[in-house]
Amino acid sequence: METSEARRRTMQAVKSKDTGPEMCVRQLLHAQGYRYRLHRKDLPGSPDLVFSSRKKVIFVHGCFWHGHRCKRGNRVPVHNREYWVEKIERNRKRDQKAARLLRQLGWERKVIWECNLRDPERVRSILEKFLQD
Repeated sequence: METSEARRRTMQAVKSKDTGPEMCVRQLLHAQGYRYRLHRKDLPGSPDLVFSSRKKVIFVHGCFWHGHRCKRGNRVPVHNREYWVEKIERNRKRDQKAARLLRQLGWERKVIWECNLRDPERVRSILEKFLQD
């Protein structure tokens, strides 16, 4: 069993930027010739990738952290269960608010879930369609 100190160190190591899934999406798009800005703080939710001339943004969400309905996103930690349920719900509400505000500002958004990256070719196709429309 993991000690609380070890668990704390593990959680502190979790990044919010330049994560593996985000890097994967960035590499897919860069290889297709797309250029973008990263984490614009002046936009709601500080989107992971911003295509200003198209008024489109992409968020790359970790399934656990953002409460996706997949197998990984549906699990709830055994320890400190109440905290995690509330934390993930706050994240989901924050995501919904950012989506609403972006829409009001005239921006289109696409969310790529961590679990979708098991099929990078499908993700590339989805993003290509999103960015060309």
